[in-house]
Amino acid sequence: MRLLRLWPDESHFDFMRFRHLTFPLSAFISVATVVLFLTVGLNYGIDFKGGTLVELQVKPGQTSNVAEIRETANGFGFGETEVQELGGEGQVLVRFPLQAGEQGQTTVMQKAHAAFDAHYEFRRTETVGPRVSGELVQSGTVGVVLSVLAVLLYLWFRFERELALGAIVGTLHDIVLTVGIFIVTGIEFNMTSIAAILTIVGYSLNETVVVFDRTRELMRRYKTIPVVELLNLSINSTMSRTVMTSMSTILSLVALVMFGGEAIKGFAVVMLAGVVICTYSAIFVSTPALIYIGLTLSGAKSGQRETGLAPQAAE
Repeated sequence: MRLLRLWPDESHFDFMRFRHLTFPLSAFISVATVVLFLTVGLNYGIDFKGGTLVELQVKPGQTSNVAEIRETANGFGFGETEVQELGGEGQVLVRFPLQAGEQGQTTVMQKAHAAFDAHYEFRRTETVGPRVSGELVQSGTVGVVLSVLAVLLYLWFRFERELALGAIVGTLHDIVLTVGIFIVTGIEFNMTSIAAILTIVGYSLNETVVVFDRTRELMRRYKTIPVVELLNLSINSTMSRTVMTSMSTILSLVALVMFGGEAIKGFAVVMLAGVVICTYSAIFVSTPALIYIGLTLSGAKSGQRETGLAPQAAE
């Protein structure tokens, strides 16, 4: 039975020639993301800001009016209230800001029921106080930082110095660009978003390790091959596996984006973008970074080629 190959085994595509474009592009996007983070910031959800979130569904025979809901909610006197339509017809999400005192959120819900019970069904209600939101911010930040440090430490001991530095560059690049997705799209950043970031870190680690394992294997086998040719050989020989993994993951995430519902849509969109970023990074960022870091092979000379090099596909 013939195996399906989405990338030819005998490929000799020159990926490294694009490094003069992809490296400046990635650097520019990373710097722009940091600037946006410091100026615009993330759209923090109720988990981190505190307050009350209410999901409304218009009752049969009634029509929803977002402008009217916003005007009514702002008339409560609780501050600026966020109102947005969800994917389904007649679904509306209302976010009331954090109120002072223990009875503040209770008062919000009492007024909301009094104003909207006649035309809307309350599908979901979430209330987070200031103490809980502060603890979530602290715990979430500590968890992300410790997880990233553990991954970077693993990479440092997993590979030789140059390979470890290249893998670290790629992982940090993927984290920064993923945060940029949250900023640009305005997707709410909550506890689920932290899970998405950590999942993307794991996916990035997996992609990088596969390519760099093949790079290290070829370094031991061919000690006189030019570095650029060796890196191209590493990517080409693992490309079939990379395409299969990324495509199967992307198809699953596309299904979640289309049919998963509003509750996980933000998570699925970020994960979809993250998989694309990680795949791009493993090929066009972390691997070319080895050239700039100064990866050398014992006995390699400029322009010297070793004949009989045929890439073997990664299983």
